[in-house]
Amino acid sequence: MSDASVLNESLQEPAVRAPLPATLQTTPSAAAVILSRVVLGLLAVIAVVALAIALALWQKVSGMQEQLARQSADALAQSMEARTLARQAQEVVRDAAGRLALTETRVAEVALQRSQLEELMQSLSRSRDENLVVDIESAVRLALQQAQVTGNVQPLLAALKAGELRIARAAQPRLAPLQRAMQRDADRLRTSASADSTEALQKLDELMRSVDDLPPLNAVAVRGAGLNSWQAEPVPADAPWWQRFLLMVRGEARSLLRVGRIERPEAVLLSPDQTFFLRENLKLQLLNARLALLSRQVDTARNELATVSASLNRYFDPASRRVQAAATLVQQLQAQVRTSEPPRIDETLAALATAAAGR
Repeated sequence: MSDASVLNESLQEPAVRAPLPATLQTTPSAAAVILSRVVLGLLAVIAVVALAIALALWQKVSGMQEQLARQSADALAQSMEARTLARQAQEVVRDAAGRLALTETRVAEVALQRSQLEELMQSLSRSRDENLVVDIESAVRLALQQAQVTGNVQPLLAALKAGELRIARAAQPRLAPLQRAMQRDADRLRTSASADSTEALQKLDELMRSVDDLPPLNAVAVRGAGLNSWQAEPVPADAPWWQRFLLMVRGEARSLLRVGRIERPEAVLLSPDQTFFLRENLKLQLLNARLALLSRQVDTARNELATVSASLNRYFDPASRRVQAAATLVQQLQAQVRTSEPPRIDETLAALATAAAGR
């Protein structure tokens, strides 16, 4: 309980308390003085308590002020540090922005250089492809002309094969149609190529080797049995000696004189020197036919073979087996030699034109 309540209770106590001693009984003025003293004491106590409370509050407020001051100082320090950090951050941002701008400029320069390099590479690639196409076209056309002149398709096949290998090494998808066209033309040339020319040349060589062994029509020799009436009769092996002697004398006597029909006097009247030149002329005609075949001049080869056939029939003995074999070879050659279509590579030439045009 507070002092004021105690005081109030003491003032309000009934008069049942023990009476004051007589010495203490005073006058009403004395009671008022006492009462005032008590009030003053209470007021003093209240003042002391209030002072104590004020001091406590003052101390508390002072502590709060100090705490607020410390917090304010801390906040100020933190704000200054934040300002410093913000300033540094701004500087870093400005530095980063400058570096970013420089990097973007360099990236733009690199991109420009890359685009220029790509254009240069494409230009070089196109130039290389164009040079490759030009080289292949020149080689193929040269081989085609050689094949058309000589009739030998092997150089053309070699040129097509070399072109395919060069395209494969180049590894350019744009030239893939050209490579396929060259492969198809090469396959067609291999399929259409035959051994007729080789066989004809072999037969011509065989004819030239056999010319020296062909008997001319005016040769004095024993003919085959049953072919001429002036042939010597055979002597039987079991005949007596006198009969064999008579037959031999008869044969020699009959060989001294021959009677026959001359249908081609120029063949019979050939001298040995003329016969030699006849054989050499026949060899030259066969050689001309060979050269004509090699140069794909079929008409010339046919004319030469016709002349050779006429010479065989006119100047050489048709009853000889060698002459008959030679005539058979000439007939086979005349039947074998025919006008052949020259080698064509239309797909390759069209693909070359397309590749040269850049499509």
